Amino acid sequence: MEGFDGQLVALAPRLRRHARGLTGDAALADDLVQDTLERALRYRWRFRLRPGAWWGDGADGLLPWLLTVMHRLRLNTLRRKELVVTTDTLPEVSGPADDPGLRRDLVQALAQLPEPQRAVLLLVSLEQLTYAEAARVLDIPQGTVMSRLARAREQMRRLLDGAAVARPAAANPLQRVK
Repeated sequence: MEGFDGQLVALAPRLRRHARGLTGDAALADDLVQDTLERALRYRWRFRLRPGAWWGDGADGLLPWLLTVMHRLRLNTLRRKELVVTTDTLPEVSGPADDPGLRRDLVQALAQLPEPQRAVLLLVSLEQLTYAEAARVLDIPQGTVMSRLARAREQMRRLLDGAAVARPAAANPLQRVK
């Protein structure tokens, strides 16, 4: 199986891994991957491969395009529901430590991150995209990627060390002055 369809099949495991990190739930991740692949097939004509590039080639490859489709579908889902469901299921990520307690702590800490920080952390750390590629996937400036990543890493450190995450105080809400 070659061409576009074959590449979709080859990239499906990476999409599933990323979706599990985003959603924290295997069933939701499978639905997100299915919706992503269905949309990719339906709108395959929108994907343009740079001349001389291959399907997985950097920022112009198929994987970043699929990740962009996936993130937009995820945002649409969150906007519709305005509810994030977290579970104790663990993403299938291989690591040096097979300590189930540590993995559970990592998953719980990841679930507590705000959605924009979690998305950037997963793209850069798990999918190993560059800052520029992650910025293109999320349609945000590269500086925003770097600041969200720094905040996400710091918040993960605090959560894993057992410290409470500082939340903005609700006592001083911003007021609009006319």
